[in-house]
Amino acid sequence: MRQNTILKTFVSRFLILILNFGLVIYSTNMWGSTGKGEISIIIADLTIISFFANIFVGSSMSYFATRFKVEQILPFAYIWAIIVGIVVPIAFSYNQSVGYLYYLIGLSVMSSLLAANVNLFVGQQNIKMFNLYTVLQQAIHILFIVIIVYVVKMTSVSSYFISQIGSYVVLFTASTIQIAKNTETRRICFSKEIGSQLFSYGWKIQLSASLQFLNNRLSFYFLEYFKGIMSVGIFSVGVAFSEAVWTVSRSLSVILYADVVNSSNSNDAIEKTKISLRISFLITMLFILIMLLVPAELYAFIFGKDFSHTKQIVLFLSPGILSIAVSNIIGYYFAGINKLRILNVKSLIGVIFTVIASFYVIPRWGIPGACIVSSVSYCLSSGLLFWRFYQITEFRIKDFILTKTEINLLWKKVLGK
Repeated sequence: MRQNTILKTFVSRFLILILNFGLVIYSTNMWGSTGKGEISIIIADLTIISFFANIFVGSSMSYFATRFKVEQILPFAYIWAIIVGIVVPIAFSYNQSVGYLYYLIGLSVMSSLLAANVNLFVGQQNIKMFNLYTVLQQAIHILFIVIIVYVVKMTSVSSYFISQIGSYVVLFTASTIQIAKNTETRRICFSKEIGSQLFSYGWKIQLSASLQFLNNRLSFYFLEYFKGIMSVGIFSVGVAFSEAVWTVSRSLSVILYADVVNSSNSNDAIEKTKISLRISFLITMLFILIMLLVPAELYAFIFGKDFSHTKQIVLFLSPGILSIAVSNIIGYYFAGINKLRILNVKSLIGVIFTVIASFYVIPRWGIPGACIVSSVSYCLSSGLLFWRFYQITEFRIKDFILTKTEINLLWKKVLGK
């Protein structure tokens, strides 16, 4: 595995983490727990819509990037992104005000178009461009918020969504120009066979992703129903803070996935998976311990007085957060070798548990109950992936411990030697 690429991807994810924290802190102080709750619900809806869009614009782009020409697959992604980005938000409109519906359509279309380009970079193993565009999504979003709030003087929650749409437009335009330079646009065509393969791979992996999202976010909707939008805002900050430690896992997963889909050596793929697994486990554990050492008063000072229970939320979520951080690595390995059934099964188990438990736990215990349900659900679904992975390979304790050689190598990369 390319250590330079791992380090650069980790650095880019760390920058995203810092920028994302900046957005969370700003939004909670600017719009309070109610405003943050509204943002969280819209973003949750956007994530649901992205699962439909990602049938063509997601992992299908990465998986088939080197198997077909760009002009053979990208048109499918663009058309699908526009259709889904308009139709699905309208189908969701019963749950949104008219104003927010327009924002949701804009976010859906532009985020999906940009995702097609970014995922194409992953499949081409152009991780440098993937890192650049993912960092710029947050950076330009923040820049636009500053302009709209402090120059245009629009201070409502709507400024958050307008800024995000603007960042997607800028980055989609830039990435499209870049891709077009190396694409024979005159040879754009629509092959039924290629479209069928894109759809077949895409819907299978998106079924797993959508189930996992429900596993991750159903608690938001149960909290809103039983305890109100303010509780969603409070819970979402704790969740965002906890899930930030997935930065390491997601960084390694992207590189692993790009390597596996372009490799025919199964033993090499398994060894790369184990290396990524132990790095993710140890660094994620370190981050969780640091978060738990932070005084509760500091969380309240940073995010506002409504968020004094953030540390408690982090504590309850931490076992599940750690398990997902490690099992994500294994999940991307199975996706890379086109073994998607196990991903669907593990996500379905988590969803079933979440639905059943939420009806009994959240009305009684509120936010702590939502934390417990989420954490147990994460552990259950992750446990199944571990079991399946170690059916095809030998389980070793050292899979979770960095060797002296690996530690020295990582240290040299950090120091730039």
